[in-house]
Amino acid sequence: MITLEQFEKHIKENKLKNCYILCGSDEGLIKTAIKKIRNSKIDESFADFNYTRISGDKLDVDALINNCETIPFMSEYRMVEIFRANFLRDKGEDIDSLRNYLKDIPPYTFLIMYYVFEDDREKLSNKVKKLQNVCEVVKVDKLKGMGLQSKVKAIFEEKGKSIGKSEVGYFCSIIENNMNIVDNEIEKLILYTEGREITREDIIKMCPYEKENDIFNLVSYLSERNIKAAIDTLNQLIYRGEKPPKILSMIERQFKLLFAIRIKIGKGIRKEDIVKEYNLNPYIADKMIVQSKKFSQEALKKNIENCIETESEIKSKSVDQKNAIEMLMVKTMMNK
Repeated sequence: MITLEQFEKHIKENKLKNCYILCGSDEGLIKTAIKKIRNSKIDESFADFNYTRISGDKLDVDALINNCETIPFMSEYRMVEIFRANFLRDKGEDIDSLRNYLKDIPPYTFLIMYYVFEDDREKLSNKVKKLQNVCEVVKVDKLKGMGLQSKVKAIFEEKGKSIGKSEVGYFCSIIENNMNIVDNEIEKLILYTEGREITREDIIKMCPYEKENDIFNLVSYLSERNIKAAIDTLNQLIYRGEKPPKILSMIERQFKLLFAIRIKIGKGIRKEDIVKEYNLNPYIADKMIVQSKKFSQEALKKNIENCIETESEIKSKSVDQKNAIEMLMVKTMMNK
């Protein structure tokens, strides 16, 4: 297994192998890395003939082999990308036939497969470990610190916009560490500040993700029965000036949205329709679908009722508001 940095070095030094599996929790970084291979090996004039992108919800070995064996047209190479290759998770199809084929993949084909971790703590699947001797595995960790700031500054510059060092640092400190979201927020900032420099105030106005992300994490910790991390998140919100009633309303809203998503997923409603109905970022929708499945439908309904009861207590009694929310979190943690 290699890092993203090592993988990009392979590209620069023209030492690419014919098969790669990329995995990690930041799909934006993964897509950017794959694009670098495409730019390096595929002539865009003939991309329609030499570049194929296939959904990886299920493993179709015959289709994969057919695409890999196709001779390049007016080019030395062709590239096959299997995006969101969920068959590489430990559930589902057996991969022995794929493993056997990858031992003899044609030298003119670059096969790139990727799947996205459901959270930052996820580890490589056993299936991927089984493929490591026939396919290079790239672990795409999230950028942090100066690495993230350098990447963000470079994106601004690629889009023709300069930004100060302190503004970049502040932007990175409040935005969710996901390159799809980062890129969207950069676009918004550039449009909002057309013709002038970006200020800290602009970033505050245009980047509302911090509180929402904290609430998402808080609920996620409750689903994992990690009460310490949930209380730490609550304390951070209060320290930054959020009032307990406001925090409670955000928690209630989160559970209501998870409840609605849980019902729609159970009815077979497509993710795209959920994104449209609730005006969600597709990446956020993916995370919320996963989070909704960590609770039963009955548990989510009970959690909403508990939120309403806690709200009533806060309004009608002389209770410690923070303690009331902590008690709510304990009840929520027990509802699975």
